[in-house]
Amino acid sequence: MADVVLSFRGRLLREADVAFLRGLIAQHPDLSRRQLSVKVCAAWGWVQPNGQPRDMVCRSLLLALQRAGHLELPAKRQSPPNNAIGHRHVAAVPPYDTTPLTGTVASLGPLTVALVRRTESEALFAHLLSRYHYLGYRRPVGEHLKYLVWAGERPLACLGWSSAPRQLDLRDAFVGAPKQAYRHQLHRIAYNTRFLIAPWVHVPGLATHLLSRIARRISADWQALYHHRIDLLESFVDTERFPGTCYRAANWICVGRSAGWGTKSKTPTPTVSIKEFWVYPLNRHFREHWLRTP
Repeated sequence: MADVVLSFRGRLLREADVAFLRGLIAQHPDLSRRQLSVKVCAAWGWVQPNGQPRDMVCRSLLLALQRAGHLELPAKRQSPPNNAIGHRHVAAVPPYDTTPLTGTVASLGPLTVALVRRTESEALFAHLLSRYHYLGYRRPVGEHLKYLVWAGERPLACLGWSSAPRQLDLRDAFVGAPKQAYRHQLHRIAYNTRFLIAPWVHVPGLATHLLSRIARRISADWQALYHHRIDLLESFVDTERFPGTCYRAANWICVGRSAGWGTKSKTPTPTVSIKEFWVYPLNRHFREHWLRTP
């Protein structure tokens, strides 16, 4: 371990790796940083499950090595704008029916649970979250799915799923091993980033019904788009706002509560609301599979 110069997302970079990168930069002085990262991914076989190079992760690694003084990257050729604000932009949508809707799940008639990423309905998905969800809308990056639920032509609910957070002590406790033991399986976790029942919908049991329907199909949907299955669903529930009843009724498991420190906290005093961490295994043998040597 003496020759390890950097640990990045579970990958140990050694002196030989850095020497290779320096040589690659010297051999191809005309390459842009993006072109360089693509070459590195090809040389190291660093690809996503769908076969695409891990270009963004590789660029982050190269920047980390430069900041640590281990190599010098080619000069920036352009500085694209920060997309954080742009990712929150929500387009206007046509009017939709917000008349109060009550009754039972059965009385709603057949419900359509549609994947709307890269479809005309994606704007409505973003609009509903932006206007009615307490966390608002932010366009996700990385692997993600967006579901919009309809009763006829009336939008009822939105469910957003994305790649899971990389580090969670509560998840480690549930898996029964530290993240290092299953880090090669993190892409098999889907994180419920947003769940909205439209405020004009007052139908008992609807949230539980939708969680169950999504659980039955999400792995196949993920496989179709990203070429790998999902073994575990997870979500945080803000205890100051919600009791987690729909997750419990859908047979999710409450693993425990956060400490309330937040990801950027610099004090042991809680700074954010306490959240419950809920999980739903889609594969009952996932521990056995995850903890095998990759």
